[in-house]
Amino acid sequence: MSAGPAHAHGDSSTSERRLWIALALTAMFLVVEVVASLLTGSLALLSDAGHMATDVAALAIALLAIRLGRRPADSKRSFGYRRLEILAAALNAAGLFLVAGYVLYEAVRRFGSPQVLDSTGMMIVAAIGLVVNAFAMKLLSGGHEESLNVRGAYLEVWADFLGSVAVLIGAALIAITGAVWIDPIVAILIALWVLPRGWQLLKSALHVLLEGTPEGVDPDAVKQTLLTVRGVRDVHDLHVWSVTTGVPLLSAHLQIEDMADWNTILADVREALGTHHRIHHATLQPETSESCAPMLGKSTCE
Repeated sequence: MSAGPAHAHGDSSTSERRLWIALALTAMFLVVEVVASLLTGSLALLSDAGHMATDVAALAIALLAIRLGRRPADSKRSFGYRRLEILAAALNAAGLFLVAGYVLYEAVRRFGSPQVLDSTGMMIVAAIGLVVNAFAMKLLSGGHEESLNVRGAYLEVWADFLGSVAVLIGAALIAITGAVWIDPIVAILIALWVLPRGWQLLKSALHVLLEGTPEGVDPDAVKQTLLTVRGVRDVHDLHVWSVTTGVPLLSAHLQIEDMADWNTILADVREALGTHHRIHHATLQPETSESCAPMLGKSTCE
């Protein structure tokens, strides 16, 4: 029994170290890219910096999830602080919309008023971005299969790697052709690449905050699983939701044949939920036909 938690803690510590290093690298390059966008006049670099900011936020959220997951629940917060991860994700999505909106506005404005650009500086910064993102991807690739948090951060860095490629190609084309309108075009493409990801992030966060059914969990399938447990006659008042991603919760009323068998039925139900649906936190109320007798004209088991 003791070997399992120790192994999980080791994985968590390794993932956390990877995330901290990746966060430090991307945060430093974010500052470099913002300053470079101001010095070179490149809107594409600014747009990519906005994208890089989402990477920094994603890494920070992943670290937040690991740290908060270690904090014990208390009498005021019975589920601990895990939902802060979802609130942080919602704020991250809001920031994405603001940055993308500004980039799109500025890009349209620059079509009518072209700006002199330092294409050489753009290429240098974009090349540095490629190296930083490639190193971060290599760093996170060692843990993206063992941790959902690291996997999400890995995908964010991969997406930003593609953004750096777009900026580098755009800068090279500007240097060759002198067509400065390429810069706002690249900026718009990056902004349009970011917006759907921001919307998906916001939608996922709101779904959790509204206590929607967790992704990958089918309530009908859960009910059928419960009904296959020996001794369970009916299931009602079934609710499945989550405190944060990866932590599904369930509550349900189970009508059983004999209350004397409840301990055995409860153990079987918990095993079935964990095995088939990865639900490990369930609040279950047993009822018999007698407790479901009509009261004031309404059955308590409806």
